Amino acid sequence: MISMISDFISLIYPDICYACDCSLYKHEKCLCTFCSYHLPKTNYHLDNGNRLSKLFWGRVNIQSASAFYHFDKGSKVQNLIHHLKYKGHQEIGKVLGLIYGKELSKSEYYKDIDLVIPVPLHPKKLKKRGYNQSDYFAMGLAKGLNASWLPNGLSRTADSQSQTLRSRFDRWQNMNSAFGMRNPQKFDGLNVLIVDDVITTGSTLEACAEVLLLIPNVKVSVAAIACA
Repeated sequence: MISMISDFISLIYPDICYACDCSLYKHEKCLCTFCSYHLPKTNYHLDNGNRLSKLFWGRVNIQSASAFYHFDKGSKVQNLIHHLKYKGHQEIGKVLGLIYGKELSKSEYYKDIDLVIPVPLHPKKLKKRGYNQSDYFAMGLAKGLNASWLPNGLSRTADSQSQTLRSRFDRWQNMNSAFGMRNPQKFDGLNVLIVDDVITTGSTLEACAEVLLLIPNVKVSVAAIACA
C-alpha cells in the first residue's frame, strides 16, 4: 500500500535528476544512473601532482587538492550546483559528499583525514540563503571518509563581495583576512579537509588554509564538488 501511494505521488510530483532534469527511478537519488556515470569526473584524488594541486603551489602549504567534477558554464554540473546552492536542495550536497568521500577514502592522499570543515558563509549571507551549501557536502564527505565533521570550525569575519567576475589578484585581495578561527585548540595535530562547492582561482580555500596553518602540527587538504 505504501509503495502504491508513493508511486501515485511520484506520477504527480516526480523526483528529477538535478543534473539533467529527467525523472528518476525508485533506486536513484538526486542523480540518474546516466549522469552518475557520465558527468566529467576529474579523478584528481589519484594524482597528487594534478592541475588543481599545482594551482596552490607556492601560495599555501596544503597536502592535497581535488574536486569531484570538472565545471563548465551551461553544463549539467553547473545545473547540479545551482540546484544545491540556490534552489534549496541540500540533499544534493550530502549525496555527492558521501559518494566522493568513499572514493577519497581509497586514495593514499585522503585516507587519513581526521576532520572535515566547510568554507563558511558570512552570517548575513547565511541568513538570506538559510543554509551553507558547502556544509552539506562536508557532512557527506565526512561520512564517506569515516571522519569527524565540524560545521563551524571557521568563521567569516568579513562580508566579502561576490567573486564571480573578479581577476585572480582581486579575488585574493577580496579574501585577505576574511576568515577567523573558532576554538583553535580543537585542530592541534589534525589532518583537516576544507571543502567548498566550486574552486576557480582557489583564493577562498587559500585564505581558509592560511588561518588553519597558524596552528601547530596541522595538515590541510582541500576538496570541492567541482573546479572550473
